[in-house]
Amino acid sequence: MNLLFLYHLFFFGVYYTYTIFNRSDSKLYYSRPQWGDTWWEYFGTSTTFIDFMSWPFINVLGFSYEMMMVLFAWFGYIGFVYAYLFFRENIPIKIKIFNIDFLTLILFLPNMHFWTASLGKGAPIFMSLMMFAYAIKDPKTRWGTLLIGSLITYYIRPHVFLFVAAGTVLGFMTGKEKIAFWKKMLVYIGMIGGLLMVQDTILGMAGLNESENLVEGFDQFSTERGAELSKSGSGVDMANYPLPVKLFTFWFRPLFFDAPGVLGLIVSVENLIYLLLFFKILKGDFIKFLKKSPISVKMSLTTFFLASLAMAFVMSNLGIIMRQKSMVMYFLFFVIYYYLAQKKYDGINKKRRLMQKRQKAKETALAAQ
Repeated sequence: MNLLFLYHLFFFGVYYTYTIFNRSDSKLYYSRPQWGDTWWEYFGTSTTFIDFMSWPFINVLGFSYEMMMVLFAWFGYIGFVYAYLFFRENIPIKIKIFNIDFLTLILFLPNMHFWTASLGKGAPIFMSLMMFAYAIKDPKTRWGTLLIGSLITYYIRPHVFLFVAAGTVLGFMTGKEKIAFWKKMLVYIGMIGGLLMVQDTILGMAGLNESENLVEGFDQFSTERGAELSKSGSGVDMANYPLPVKLFTFWFRPLFFDAPGVLGLIVSVENLIYLLLFFKILKGDFIKFLKKSPISVKMSLTTFFLASLAMAFVMSNLGIIMRQKSMVMYFLFFVIYYYLAQKKYDGINKKRRLMQKRQKAKETALAAQ
């Protein structure tokens, strides 16, 4: 983790150097909190909440642009710490992929660090999602972490909070763990009640709070948003893609044939790794594994799939796709890692039972002699 900190700090340097020679939203995130007079006028959801987080550091503590970049890069690193805890606590078995430790491989993927090492939404939303994932395993003792993770996720991206809440409820409903009924009810009431309280904000993010037909309204929103994002140089016409191609584009593009610039080529290597990892779960026994999987696996898969489904309809720009999917890819990695670890664990147990059976047969034969 010390090495990971230095690695993340390196990507802060890379991103900061990038901002010197290119336009960056981080400069606007730094200047905007200085326009208003009071802190609370920035309290709200989405971009406004980033300004709310930044306001006291900039206007009270006098942080410079560089200091704010370092602060948010630190938020990103905290996200990786919670990701490490989330993975290691739930999966104690080590797995090697491409002759590299699985957890080491995914923690050092460059695209994840590039988009979480700067002033903006990427670092705090990643941190809050990993805080939530870590805390949900033991909400009774980690309620503070769970509350902070939930609030930050909701205020930065309300729709992502919707996916996380849905995944959590589904996980507690179908997970293999034996959980007391009152604990399940507490989670259901908390999550569903929270969603009902904030439904107007979530729907308002997509302009659906006044729509009589939510499906038709979302279709219109996704078409308009996709057309807007496809106007840039790295835009793709996803509106006419069938659903499987939309999902493939969101998860695994750009690849080498459509990489936008040098950064796109680097991300293409990473996307190829995603694709190879994804092939690991395209097995006949994966569905059987899912049926018997614990809460954490079902929550992760539901969150990943719902978020992917929603963003695949809206995103039509490879540059934005590279940034957005860094929020949710770790949920997919967790499912893959758990599946491979379970297979290894089953293989170890099978070998142990076979050895015990042979030993027993040997002892029986000696006794008979």
